[in-house]
Amino acid sequence: MIAEIGLAALWLAAAMALLQLAMAAIALSSRAAEPPPIVRDLLSAVRPVAVAQALLATGAFAALVALFARTDLSVLLVAQNSHSAKPMLYKVAATWGNHEGSMLLWITVLAAAGGGIALFERMLAVRTHAATLAAQGAIAAGFYAFLLFASNPFARLSPAPREGLGLNPLLQDPGLAFHPPTLYLGYVGLSVAFSFAVGALVTRDVGRDFARAMRPWVLGAWIFLTIGITAGSYWAYYELGWGGWWFWDPVENASLMPWLAATALLHSVTVLATRDGLRAWTVMLSVVAFSMSMVGTFLVRSGILTSVHAFAVDPTRGGFILALLILYIGGALALFAFRVGTVRQGALFEPVSREGGLVLNNLLLSVILGIVLIGTLYPLVAEAFGVQLSVGPPFFNRAAGPIALILVAAMTIGPLLRWRRDHGLSVLRRVAAPGAIALIVMVAARAVTDAGWLPVLGLAFATGLAVASVLPLVGRKPWRTPLAIYGMVVAHLGIAVSLAGMASDSAFTAERLVAAAPGEHHAVGPFDVRFDGIRPVVGDNWSAVQGRLTVTRGGGRPFVLRPEQRFFANPPTETSEAALATFWDGQLYAVLGRDDVGGRRQLRLWWKPFVTLIWAGGGMIALGGLLALVGRVRRGRRKAAA
Repeated sequence: MIAEIGLAALWLAAAMALLQLAMAAIALSSRAAEPPPIVRDLLSAVRPVAVAQALLATGAFAALVALFARTDLSVLLVAQNSHSAKPMLYKVAATWGNHEGSMLLWITVLAAAGGGIALFERMLAVRTHAATLAAQGAIAAGFYAFLLFASNPFARLSPAPREGLGLNPLLQDPGLAFHPPTLYLGYVGLSVAFSFAVGALVTRDVGRDFARAMRPWVLGAWIFLTIGITAGSYWAYYELGWGGWWFWDPVENASLMPWLAATALLHSVTVLATRDGLRAWTVMLSVVAFSMSMVGTFLVRSGILTSVHAFAVDPTRGGFILALLILYIGGALALFAFRVGTVRQGALFEPVSREGGLVLNNLLLSVILGIVLIGTLYPLVAEAFGVQLSVGPPFFNRAAGPIALILVAAMTIGPLLRWRRDHGLSVLRRVAAPGAIALIVMVAARAVTDAGWLPVLGLAFATGLAVASVLPLVGRKPWRTPLAIYGMVVAHLGIAVSLAGMASDSAFTAERLVAAAPGEHHAVGPFDVRFDGIRPVVGDNWSAVQGRLTVTRGGGRPFVLRPEQRFFANPPTETSEAALATFWDGQLYAVLGRDDVGGRRQLRLWWKPFVTLIWAGGGMIALGGLLALVGRVRRGRRKAAA
């Protein structure tokens, strides 16, 4: 009965989305300066319909969670992706660990965002607000159709099997409960920016009020994307057992591309909200950011990728998503081309100014986005023409790495510039200290490592950015400094910290691959590792061979690492579970391999200095965004109260 209730709620939510779209469209078709009563009634009624859609979609998703929690094997999706022996955490998380469930989570967040706009947004003019909700309803209607006609999550299975097929063991990790929801909140949050942009174009209302209304939504989406990408990077790092934090996998790129576009959009919408500039940039980036979310959705669910992250879905469903992508993005671009002439020019500024620095920032982010997009899609296009090729980390590192360093240099200078107009000599004086410190670090790093120039420059630029990040606080009274300024400082400092971790990992990592017999010692970095042997262990729904490594650092106290090779029965899978020891200056990472011919055990060891700075910096970036969001919301409420 729960499945039928969930399906009914999904159908009703779809009907509300169509009603929301139709009511707003009819009301907006009236051009009268003083709209008649029926039009005013329709404009007012759009809000409660959007809220009703959000409640119904949430109810449908709650029903699916209940089915997975109960392991109701009469539901096809549960039978294919769960098992009665799974821990409850993975039973619930399996709800979105598959194609249909993740799409239902997607549409639930989308509907909830529309409900949030309806309930809380009061800055927009009535017509622009209705046009925004109409765009949100149109997006939702397409995805409801996709779920109901091509990916029904509540389909029954008769007769019900005695047991389910289980969840992919690589997904049986707490990261599954955290990573996808945060990413989806970011992805779908960008749909709000898209809807705001479409609504403003429809009503010719691209201005500061539009930007101020959209900015908290963009900032919230960006925060969740940052958290999701950071958490996903660490999850892959410790779960896949290859010792890396980013592989330039197409599905990893599918989350990076919206983040790059959202970062550029965040800067543009801030300029529009505070300085009435970059109007066309803001609208265009709103479309591009959501376009990248749609491209990522298509890549993950079309069946054209082979990745541990991808959902293996037939091309018919991928074609459905591609059609939605063309419809929404093509329609928005056509609307932009048709209405861009009505977007009035904003306030002017000199090239050497804070606005000019943000334009350069957007251009560089767009170039990196283009590189990632081309590198991700080119092999797929080539394969369609019968040519097999791969584009891997060497291409992305060489193509995007130098541009990223230029971007960091622009970030170093940008916050030190004045609005509207600045002077070159004054700018040089302000950046002298960060530049000098960066130069000293570059010389020192080059002297102690034989790594390539890219990690050395990364360390230097990270140091310069860190120093420049805190300079906007110099001379300010801490208790009178707006939270948004603190947010900018913390976020930029977080980028410097992450970059330092990436550069350190590239420059200083030590690796050993050995065949170890019990009692043997092997050195990696500053550590001595003794392989003591293996023993069998059993978990909730797996068995394993567990290694025991006794590790000492210098004359310090020994500690033990226990890497494992795990074996899952449902579905039959073997995985490697890395063992990590974290120190203030890095991580020791150990992976247990198979027996070799002589009865020894393969053992892979890494010493990765300061690698944890990568994720600490990611957390700081998200924290900076949160501080800025809280500051903007508080300031907006104070103005509204005044």
